[in-house]
Amino acid sequence: MLLALSILPVVILIVLMTLPVKGSRWVRLPLPTHIALPAVAVLAYGLQLFCFRPGSTAATQAASSVSLWTNRFVHAGAIDGVLAALTPLAIVFGAVLLFKTMEKSGAMAVLTARLRTLSPDPVAQLVLVGWAFSFLIEGLSGFGTPAALAAPILVGLGFPAVRVAAMCLIMNSVPVSFGAVGTPVWFGLGELGLTSEQMHAVGFKAAAINAAAATVIPLLALRVMAPWSEIRPRLSFLLLVIAATVGPYVAAAQWSVEFPSIIGGVTGLLASVLAARHRIGLPRAVVASGNETELPASPCSTTAPRISLFRAASPLLAVVGILATTRIADLGIKGLLTSEADAAGAALGPIGEAWISPALVVGLKNILGTGTSWKMPLLYVPFILPFVVVSLTAIPILRMTRAAVAAAWKETFKQLTRPAIALVGALVLVKMMMLGGAISPAMLMGHAMADAAGSAWPLFAPLLGALGSFFSGSNTVSNLTFAPVQAAAAGSLSLNLTTILALQTVGGAMGNMVCIHNIVAVAAVLGGLGLKDRGPRPMPSAADERPPMATDGVAPILRLTIGPMLVYAAIASAAAGILGIVE
Repeated sequence: MLLALSILPVVILIVLMTLPVKGSRWVRLPLPTHIALPAVAVLAYGLQLFCFRPGSTAATQAASSVSLWTNRFVHAGAIDGVLAALTPLAIVFGAVLLFKTMEKSGAMAVLTARLRTLSPDPVAQLVLVGWAFSFLIEGLSGFGTPAALAAPILVGLGFPAVRVAAMCLIMNSVPVSFGAVGTPVWFGLGELGLTSEQMHAVGFKAAAINAAAATVIPLLALRVMAPWSEIRPRLSFLLLVIAATVGPYVAAAQWSVEFPSIIGGVTGLLASVLAARHRIGLPRAVVASGNETELPASPCSTTAPRISLFRAASPLLAVVGILATTRIADLGIKGLLTSEADAAGAALGPIGEAWISPALVVGLKNILGTGTSWKMPLLYVPFILPFVVVSLTAIPILRMTRAAVAAAWKETFKQLTRPAIALVGALVLVKMMMLGGAISPAMLMGHAMADAAGSAWPLFAPLLGALGSFFSGSNTVSNLTFAPVQAAAAGSLSLNLTTILALQTVGGAMGNMVCIHNIVAVAAVLGGLGLKDRGPRPMPSAADERPPMATDGVAPILRLTIGPMLVYAAIASAAAGILGIVE
């Protein structure tokens, strides 16, 4: 019974957001995400109150009324979800503000013009920005920052927004296992008591599996944007960049779980720039594509002062520099930005105790007396640093007028209204699905998958990792939640522990393709949930004419990403068999 109730919110959410129902006055599906997500979150909240009842004892479970203590756990989880939504919302706000600032100043027009000069080839542009640049940013930051930075650049180049969002989510999967300086591995698996040798074995196997998937996944991502007939002549370029990225990535994973994605991103970005500049693996003659000839002029390009390339690129260079210096622990800045030392607190009665440290780490302890806590390092989360600070610093550097600055801030706030509601609904739903420890809906589904699969578990292990990312939007959280289930399954079935844990973290990486709040976030950066797939396809072909995609929610993006995720899972299971599944 509880298992069926665990699955119910997921099924209803998928139905509400993807099932088309027309002609009804009262029921019109799919629902927009800012309605569907809060509605399903309320359903999950009610199920926790009246069915799962976390925190209750066996006696209170048998009682007919819901205990006050159980109420507190559920209410505290909902409050924690609302507060947790502040993190992705802050990141999205900062990213939108940065690109609105660059747009209104004319800097974005200068950068996109330079990218076209570097290579007029649309595939080269997509690979350089969507794959190599995103790979590096994922290694440095995580938090959904890569898509937030790469997608607006590609839309500025004239590529259609919905397909750009899907392509960026698909491409930003391979580096996620080692995103944010390896956090999903060293922290996400840190509670399992692995030895140093086991941790490095997990990291290397995860890198090898991701590298195997990288031979196919970027192709599937590009197929979202262009017909195969146009990708085929550029295969040599694509394979060169992939090899330059994942080769060093796998090599680095043999000695470190912190730096594989950073090293792979640097080498891949250099290789893609050089190959694009010298047209290595690219057709020598490129017919002017739609995104070059039909791109509308920037609204600021005729009025903004002329900006040099260096000044136009300085905001993005500053973002990358700040992310690098604040993420690498050995530099010492990360510890300062996340320090909770000498925090000052203030009692808020039954709500809990609010606190703030000199490093601007804010939090709320013991919410409703349940021990539930929340915190947010304001200077470490990609919000104030780098996005807001860089946006403010860019005003004099880019010589923005007061009217342009006001327009950038006004449009940023306006753009985030509906995404904010959707993100709150998504994070409350996440907390409700993970509330209750061993009897939480997420854990019940995980154990049910393991029990049903039996000896075939290696085929399903990546999907459990993906399930965790689907709920939480985080490979780290997926590992924290489901790695114990994976370890238990490995032990009971005499499977190789490090291989199964590698499949878990690979699954968490590929699950970022379909994570709802990641989709909401990138959609918000690209203009809100009412995205229209306007504009030309990058390389139109008579053999590949498809109508523009309209979306009022996440369904069209999800339809484009679910297939590549399943392919990724199949490749992961096959690669794990080669690495060794049985002890």
